[in-house]
Amino acid sequence: MAQQLQDKVALVTGGAQGLGAALCLRLAAEGCDVAVADLNGEGADATAAEIATSTGRRTLGIRVDITDEAQVEAMVKLVVETFGRLDIVVSNAGILIAEAIWEFPAEKWRAVMNVNLFGYMLVAKHAARVMMEQRSGAIIQINSKSGKKGSFKNSAYAASKFGGIGLTQSLALDLAEYGVRVNAICPGNLLDSPLWVDSLYSQYAKKWGITEEEVRQKYIDQVPMKRGCTYEDVANALVFLASDQSSYMTGQAINVTGGQEMR
Repeated sequence: MAQQLQDKVALVTGGAQGLGAALCLRLAAEGCDVAVADLNGEGADATAAEIATSTGRRTLGIRVDITDEAQVEAMVKLVVETFGRLDIVVSNAGILIAEAIWEFPAEKWRAVMNVNLFGYMLVAKHAARVMMEQRSGAIIQINSKSGKKGSFKNSAYAASKFGGIGLTQSLALDLAEYGVRVNAICPGNLLDSPLWVDSLYSQYAKKWGITEEEVRQKYIDQVPMKRGCTYEDVANALVFLASDQSSYMTGQAINVTGGQEMR
C-alpha cells in the first residue's frame, strides 16, 4: 500500500497509550516522522521506541503538560529543531470526569475544560505560528460524538468537546489564508479500548445491576452499524484529514460513529 504521508513531520499529544499511541504508530506507518507527547513521559518514550523499532522512522518522546503554555511552546520548538518542520498536529490529549451537575466539584469541572479545550488552544496556537510561516499544515483535534450531542451526567466533557468544535471552526477561518487546515474527528465509543475494558464496563455493570456483557451489548445496540468504534476507524479518518486528499476541507468535525451521530 502506498504511504499517504511520506516524510511528513507529525506531533501527537496524548500519545503514550491507547488511541493516541495507535495514531502515532499509524502515522509512522504512513511515512511520518513522529513526535510523541504526553504528560506520561515514560509512556511517550515507549511509544517512540515502538515506532523506531517497527517502522524505522525518526521519532521523539516528549513529556509535556499541555495546560502549561511555556511547556507547549518548548515542545513545538523542540519538534522543529529536531525534524526541521511541522506538518501535522494531532491534539489527542484529554481527560474525562463524569458527575451529575449538582454533585460536580467545580475544580474537577474546570480541570476537564483546562485539558480538553484550553490545552487544545495552546497546542494549536504554537503549531499555527510554525505552519503559517511554512504556509502549509494540518491541525486535527480528536473530539467526540459528545461534541455534537449532550452527554448524560457528563457535562464537563461534552462542554469541552462542543467548545473544541467551535474552536476548530474558528481556527480554520483564521488560518485558511495561510494554507493551514484545521479539522476535528468525532469518534463513537471505543468499546475495546482500555478505558472501557478496564474501567467503564465494570462501573456501569455495578451501577445498573447487569453484567458487563449486557453493558457492552447496550452500547452496541445504540449503533446502527452494530459495533463499537476502533482505533483503525479513527486512524483512517486521521490519515485522510492529514493528507492532500482532503485539501479542500477545513473547519469540519467528521463523525466516525457507525451512524450513531449524523449531525
